[in-house]
Amino acid sequence: MKKGWMYIVISTILFSTMEIALKEIAGDFNPMQLTMTRFLAGGIFLIPFAVNTMKKRGVRIEVKDLRFFALLGFLGVAVSMTFYQLAITDTNASVVAVLFSCNPAFVMVFAALLLHEAVRRRNVAAIILEIIGIIVIINPFHVQIGVSGIVFTLLSVLTFALYGVLGKRKCAKYGGVAVTCMSFLFGAFELLAFAGISHIPAFAATMAGNGLGVFADIPFFTGYSMENIGFVLYIFIGITGAGFASYFTAMEKTSANSTSLIFFFKPVLATVLAFFILHEVIPCNMVAGIVLILAGSMANILPGLIESRKAKNRIGAGAGAET
Repeated sequence: MKKGWMYIVISTILFSTMEIALKEIAGDFNPMQLTMTRFLAGGIFLIPFAVNTMKKRGVRIEVKDLRFFALLGFLGVAVSMTFYQLAITDTNASVVAVLFSCNPAFVMVFAALLLHEAVRRRNVAAIILEIIGIIVIINPFHVQIGVSGIVFTLLSVLTFALYGVLGKRKCAKYGGVAVTCMSFLFGAFELLAFAGISHIPAFAATMAGNGLGVFADIPFFTGYSMENIGFVLYIFIGITGAGFASYFTAMEKTSANSTSLIFFFKPVLATVLAFFILHEVIPCNMVAGIVLILAGSMANILPGLIESRKAKNRIGAGAGAET
């Protein structure tokens, strides 16, 4: 159990620094290139963890499931993380971090619609509080942050939540690490294929002519330097590889409720780090939005943690009575 909480702490720190690290090198790389290469590296890093998990479960990847993993990779990496990287490039790292922390609320909605999971009162309260928090941060009457960055972030959150819910169907069979590894690799190769197409002159001209130059002539190897290699390795191996490995290991050793605490602490820690490292201004409406999102997270997480603790106590009391 203690190891599980250690993995939660590691994941929280790594995920909280993600937007800041990406912001530091965003100007050095094409957003599509950065997404493509970091998830390829992350997927490769996760291979031994995935193999170990499947060995313990006594399963192998079935050919019939490859199309499903291709769909997951498309949603979770090719689409969601592309929007995410565009958001990082376009707006404050702290804003992206806070809005992305609303992911569990959207997961609940998709889980109810697609998996027919029960929606409790606390789930509804969490969704309402987090939506209000988003509106307060956006501050539609006095917008001070890039609207496109907000749109990109919300599209990223929505598609990543859908990715998570669909992936849950295969987690019971293969394990979370294996599903993540396969989706990362498929998503990265899909982006590699798109990057190849982006070099076709007619396609590149069409993209550039419609204001979508970021999708034209996507580079493969440019941008790397001695100045940014530290950030690159930290993002590729640390955040994307070790971060997700720690996240799913924490889920296996504790519970989904306990692991979701990562998204409770992430907006606060990420905002504080963005303030000190990137010197981003944190306006009052953003502070209010963070408080509302934290309240929503606690409304959803705390009852589950309490129920889990009571259940363990009952089991412990029953075991003691038998002896």
